[in-house]
Amino acid sequence: MSFSLDPRLAADMIELGDLKLSRLLLMNDARYLWLVLVPRHENLSELIDLDCARSRILMEEIAAVSKALIGLPGIDKINVGAIGNIVRQLHIHIVARASATRHGLARYGAAASRCDMTRRRRARSCATLRSG
Repeated sequence: MSFSLDPRLAADMIELGDLKLSRLLLMNDARYLWLVLVPRHENLSELIDLDCARSRILMEEIAAVSKALIGLPGIDKINVGAIGNIVRQLHIHIVARASATRHGLARYGAAASRCDMTRRRRARSCATLRSG
């Protein structure tokens, strides 16, 4: 099975590792705790491109990642979406939010306003996510 991550996803993300079906990525944006799941199969652009077994695995991964995020301090809302308006490759956004956050959903993905994580913040975020 060959798999290649879309270069636009690779440019904005930090690889955390592979789950059973998907590659788990962390958005390099200090404003959000924003993860992305990318099923490791070629030529997938829609959820309906997955067979039943892979759909079930993806839903289990989404649930597991969401549960890990909702358990973190200050997180009280998880937003999940497969938008795909810029990158065609199937990928699922999982964004953890605190209701007190000043950034609304309309701001997600706004490249001009992205705030890259510092090396220290990236290391801390990765360590927290890997241990959870």
